[in-house]
Amino acid sequence: MTVAFLDLTPPAAVRAEIEAALLRVARSGRYLLGPELDAFEAEFAAFAGAEHCVAVGSGLDALRLALQARGIGPGDEVLVPGQTFVATWLAVSAVGATVVPVDVDPASHLMDPEAARAAIGPRTAAIVPVDLYGHPAPHPELRALADRHGLWILDDAAQAHGARLDGRPVGSWADASAWSFYPGKNLGAMGDGGAVTTDDADLARRLRRLRNYGSEQKYVHLEQGVNSRLDELQAAVLRVRLRGLPAASARRAAVARRYLDGLAGTGLGLPPVAPGAAPSWHLFVVRTPDRDGLRATLDATGVQTLVHYPSVPGRQPAYAGTPAAQADVPRAVRAAAEVLSLPMGPHLTDDDLETVLAAVTTATAGLVTA
Repeated sequence: MTVAFLDLTPPAAVRAEIEAALLRVARSGRYLLGPELDAFEAEFAAFAGAEHCVAVGSGLDALRLALQARGIGPGDEVLVPGQTFVATWLAVSAVGATVVPVDVDPASHLMDPEAARAAIGPRTAAIVPVDLYGHPAPHPELRALADRHGLWILDDAAQAHGARLDGRPVGSWADASAWSFYPGKNLGAMGDGGAVTTDDADLARRLRRLRNYGSEQKYVHLEQGVNSRLDELQAAVLRVRLRGLPAASARRAAVARRYLDGLAGTGLGLPPVAPGAAPSWHLFVVRTPDRDGLRATLDATGVQTLVHYPSVPGRQPAYAGTPAAQADVPRAVRAAAEVLSLPMGPHLTDDDLETVLAAVTTATAGLVTA
């Protein structure tokens, strides 16, 4: 029996609704900056606990354009986690700012507030925490730190659709939050897409201008913008999927609970949940020094796994020779060598879960797990 890591096929319950939405747009003759986008932006802003939503072409564009709209660029330093998907770093580099890696908590792999405090310097302009794997970053501590030093916070919430902290949507903590609608995300489009949510009306207005060639009026370009607009087809799909997200999130939480209970005696490092946190459970990530051995064994039994992420961004060729590559982030480096993502998603049946648990229990009996 094969247990798929991920299944992007629309569930039967919403397949007809998605197809109807696509057909509605196809027949409308309006494919960009139209009513579907307006409706989705309003609906997602409310969902994320923000006043404004500006949807763009990708999660990377959401990060990059948010930084640009804030005026962050050459001469500025931006704190980023040492362990994250490279897009977090690329966005900072794209606006000409300097990446300053911050080590992570050894258990959660989230930005360590104390390490962030130590990394602040006279040129620090912003902090970009990541809600990694869908667990909220330590936002209260980072907010207090930012307020103390006059820093701007852009939350990389690409994996955290629906996550909450202390009863608040994760998107309501930072000055702005960047989201990805890559197909594999909890709220996934049928292609690339992203968005920025914020309560800052001026920031939202500039984002709308930047995503559309720097223009607010046709053929009048106030600044050098880009073409990064979420199209009507993707907006229509996302509206359907947003309505189904609470049920899908509940199933992810149930899967996570079963994993946490069933794997408690295996010796694996299991994902912690901070007090007051309700993760989105985008991923369920375990740790073991024998990660590659465990993965090979599970693959042989038909249980698919992935590694998020096998190398910290500072060890990637893209950052070779830069100061960021020399950053001292030992906990992030160790995490990258030990993490393994088990199948996670609403597509998993109870039988799938029992298959995964049995396979992991058997495999870990012969592995070094701590």
